[in-house]
Formats: sequence, C-alpha cells, structure tokens
Amino acid sequence: MTLLVLGVNHKTAPLSLRERLSFGPEIISKALNNLLLSQSIIQSAILLSTCNRVEIYISVDQEINSKEYLISWLCQYHKLNKSEVHNSIYCYKDKEAVSHLIRVTSGLDSMILGESQIFGQVKEAFAISQKNNSVNSEINQMFQKTFHAVKRIRSETDIGSNAISIAYATCTLSRKIFKCLSKITVLLIGAGKTINLVAYYLRKYKIKKIIISNRTRSHAEVLASQVNAEVVDQLNLSNYLHKADLIISSTSSRFPIITKVMLEQSIKSRYNKELFLIDIAVPADIELEVNKLPNTYLYRVDDLKDIIDTNLVSRKLTITKAENIIMQESNKFMLWLKSQKESHSVRKYREQVEDIRVEMEKKALHALQKGDDPQKVMQELIYKLTNRLIHAPTKSLQQAARNGDKKRLKILCDSLGLS
Repeated sequence: MTLLVLGVNHKTAPLSLRERLSFGPEIISKALNNLLLSQSIIQSAILLSTCNRVEIYISVDQEINSKEYLISWLCQYHKLNKSEVHNSIYCYKDKEAVSHLIRVTSGLDSMILGESQIFGQVKEAFAISQKNNSVNSEINQMFQKTFHAVKRIRSETDIGSNAISIAYATCTLSRKIFKCLSKITVLLIGAGKTINLVAYYLRKYKIKKIIISNRTRSHAEVLASQVNAEVVDQLNLSNYLHKADLIISSTSSRFPIITKVMLEQSIKSRYNKELFLIDIAVPADIELEVNKLPNTYLYRVDDLKDIIDTNLVSRKLTITKAENIIMQESNKFMLWLKSQKESHSVRKYREQVEDIRVEMEKKALHALQKGDDPQKVMQELIYKLTNRLIHAPTKSLQQAARNGDKKRLKILCDSLGLS
C-alpha cells in the first residue's frame, strides 16, 4: 500500500491555473467516483480544493506510474493539456505525503501562516470522501493522525497567535484603499465563512452601509441581521452595483457573477467615481476584463500576498517548533503503516497456508471415503503437505544461492530458523 498526494498551490501555480483545476463542492463526489472507477489500483481518494490549492490524496495497492496517471486524469477531467500543468505539479509519497498533509492542515503551508480556516476545509474534504465511501483504513488513519498532530501544533506552538485570515487581509486592503471606511458603501457577494468574517470585521470599522447578495437569500438574511446590512437578490444584483464603492466577492460559483458588461452600465451611473473590487473566490467571481474599465480597480486573491507576508519573519521559531511536531507525528504514522503492511503480509501468508491445508484435507478425506488404506492416506497427506509448504522457500533459497545474493540468503535463513 502506497500513499500519494498530488497537487498545485499558490506557490507553484498562478491563480489562472488554480481556477481551471478547481473542484466546486457540488462536483467533488462525482469527481471522486470518476477517479476511483478510472483505475482499479486506486483504493481510496480525497479531493481538497480551496482558493489556494487543489490536491488529490490517494492510496494505491501498487505504485505503477501513479503520478503520471493522476496528472492525466486531472487534465482529462478539466480538459487541459499536460504541458499546461506539468511544471506546477508536486507529488509526495508515504512519509512525505503525511508530512505535507500536516503542514497543509495546520496552516503551515498556507498563504497566511497559521490560518485556521484550512483545518475546517480539510475536515470537510475528508467528510465528503467518507460519505462517498472512498476512504480506506490507511487514508482514514492518515487523516485522523493529521488532525491529532494539528491539535498538538495549535496547543504547543504560537502558530495561531496573531495569524491573519484571507478575510482579515481583505479588510486590511480595504483600509489601505479608503482613508475613511465610514463614508463608503460595501457590497458583499456570498454568505459563506469568508464573507461572514469579512462582514464581522467591516462592522467593527463602522462602514456607512453594507449590502449583501447571495444565491440563497435566506443565508444572506441571517448574516445581514447580525451586521445590520441590506439584502438584495442575486438576480437583481446589476441594479445595485452602481451604489457600491467597494465590492467584495467570495462564492463557490463556477462562472463569473460580475462581468465587464454588467459594470459598464453601472459605472456611467457613478459619474466616474472610482470603484474597487476584491475577488477572493477561486474560480473567480469577477471577470478580469473589468480592470479595463475606467476608474475600476480589481484585486484578486494573489494580490493579498504582500499584506500576508508581513507577519512571517517574526514567526520563524514557531515554524521550527511546528516542524519538529510534524516530524514526530509523521514518524509515528509510518510505524503504524509499516505494522499494517507486516500484518497484511502475515495474514496473506496464513491464508495461503490455510488454503493448502484445506485442499490437502479434502483430498485425504475423499481417499478415506473411497476405502483407501488410512496409513497410506496419512503418509501421502503429510508428504504432499510438506512439499507444498516448503516449495516457495526452497525456490527462494536456490535463487538467492545461484545469484550469489548473500544478504538475501541470510534473511531467508534467519526467517526459516536456519541460522
């Protein structure tokens, strides 16, 4: 059994590629089924898709060009050429895969060091695969050990202290754009966790007016009641764009919600007043072409990096402590995995011997029922059973001796008690 992770993230792939490789929550189960049915050696699979990464975690019973196969599947599923993704892909196996998963889940590999939202996203991806019956015991243990390791990192280091989130970075950018937030109107598109956090921070800055639009109006209404905001139907969104000085969007839509055409009309109604848009969705909610419009400025998730990098330098000691925990926990998991592999080998060997015993017993009983001499039947049973049991070890000993493989010969002798 081999564990693999293959993916792209904000360090290896631009936003434009991450968008094209992403899996929306509504298609993950379908994609998992497609992956598992496409190759019989894949025993288990989990898909993690966030604004900063797309990763596939799998277990295979035999490692045969798994990396190339996963790249082919990913490209075929998203209708991309391999040449477009090959240089952005990373792949880790067994211990490195476990260590990577712990780094990801703890926020150590995030654009924002120590951000906690990724923990929930990993748990959600795991839960979807569990519900989809695509988690075997090895992958299950890998993720359970990871969750334990992350809790250790959170409690034994300061990784969560002063960590900023995408939502906080978005609001920090907003404060840099506008000198006085209390004089502007903000339109929030979406009602998920990120927009909820954005709304919470904006409320503290005493925004003049907050408007919330979401595909499911009831979700927007719940959030609006908490931050004293107005709710508008997404179908009528174009009628409200001209009222906003700042638009912040984060949904799971597969297609742009705000287009250049939609904004062109609203800009005329603003009389050349500047409009700022912050799109933190992947895939993007706002067409990139809106940047071509006069007095319109679009920021995307990768534009937050400069804000985020400011809190990294002072946290190097935290990273070192977290890496030590990752090493300890990944070593523990690999010991468990090794014991599972050994148990599997022992179980397989016992089953093989049991099959031989049953076969020989049936033949002996059949001979006795025919009236054959019991003593001869017993002697033949013992002789044939002995030959069947020593056949494979004898063959291995002979082959090792012929090849002059002293190391293998010694291992075989030790295992057979011939030392």
